[in-house]
Amino acid sequence: MKHKFIAKRFWKDYSTAMSSSQILARQFDDCINLSLGDPDLVTDSGIINAAFNDALAGHTKYTDFRGDLELRAAIIDYYKKDLGISIKDEEVMVSCACMAMNLALQAILDDGDEVIIHAPYYTQYPQQIELARGVPIVLDTFEEEDFQINVNSLESLITERTKAIVINTPNNPTGTCFTRETMEAIARIAKEKDLVVISDEIYTLYSFDNPFMSMLNIDGMKERTIVINSFSKDFTMTGWRIGHIIAPDYLITVMRQISEKIIFTYPAMSQRAALYAMTHRDEIQPAMREEYKSRVLYAAERINSIPNMSVLSPKGTFYLFFNIKKTGLTSQEVSDRILKEAHVLTLPGNAFGDCGEGYIRIACTVGVEKLGEAFDRIQTMDIFK
Repeated sequence: MKHKFIAKRFWKDYSTAMSSSQILARQFDDCINLSLGDPDLVTDSGIINAAFNDALAGHTKYTDFRGDLELRAAIIDYYKKDLGISIKDEEVMVSCACMAMNLALQAILDDGDEVIIHAPYYTQYPQQIELARGVPIVLDTFEEEDFQINVNSLESLITERTKAIVINTPNNPTGTCFTRETMEAIARIAKEKDLVVISDEIYTLYSFDNPFMSMLNIDGMKERTIVINSFSKDFTMTGWRIGHIIAPDYLITVMRQISEKIIFTYPAMSQRAALYAMTHRDEIQPAMREEYKSRVLYAAERINSIPNMSVLSPKGTFYLFFNIKKTGLTSQEVSDRILKEAHVLTLPGNAFGDCGEGYIRIACTVGVEKLGEAFDRIQTMDIFK
């Protein structure tokens, strides 16, 4: 929207398919919403009660600027015990995932610096880079290659202005998990070209075939990696808006300084909730993980049983990115028809980059029974017969 009172850099329309999904969902009373990654499960009652009791005990004030000290200690403990990674306190900062990405980009980018993102990508990445005065460079990945990053393609995009590579594994929207070979290839290139890797690791719990592997697990990458993580998906805490950043201490210092000017400190009660979640993860997470795994496996089976749609075997997250090219229609046309004819809300694949054309993303954020109802409706549509 252009207006003399609006800064010119915001004249570009930054809206995404996600931002309009809630409006679309209200069109039909019986709509089954599979658009956003906001799980139907409520945050574990132990987390809620702990935050409530801590609030009553006085945890309603500003926290340390890098986050609650106990929470930082618990995060360090998690990385050591679960991932075998030693982290110093000076390398940890509490934030939330979207803010963390903004802080990371603001901290490392000069005007015009290029940041490579692999598509299909999380819809916010390009705009986040542009708002930090950077230039997003898109690296397409393909179903035929299991949506892994092609090393030769990655190298071909690197220029003298390239500053960073953003990776996301387990991946939203495709559900793929990068192999060790892919991760090591990215690391090799980052070291050879002296690049920063921003590793979006907010789906660590949902790596189904193999144990989760962080970019920090690769030798020589800790000094050039910024890890963004969140309690939103791994603990069903989307509304608490809390997560953390792991990065070299000098970058943490800069991000803390930026954060102070924007939000000062993060919500104390959300941080106390996160502390309980982290210290009780072995009790809370297993059942949650199995629930979402069962959902994506069921949905994948249903997709592959319906004509004109198919999907790769689920490897991670609770998303499925299924192929609808045999319909002969665009992603937007198929998504629109699924909503109008089946009253099921999905997201068109081209919302996640041009190479997402021909695909539809669903989030398995409802139970198997409701997923079954959604696919029962969809399979009656003419384009899927």
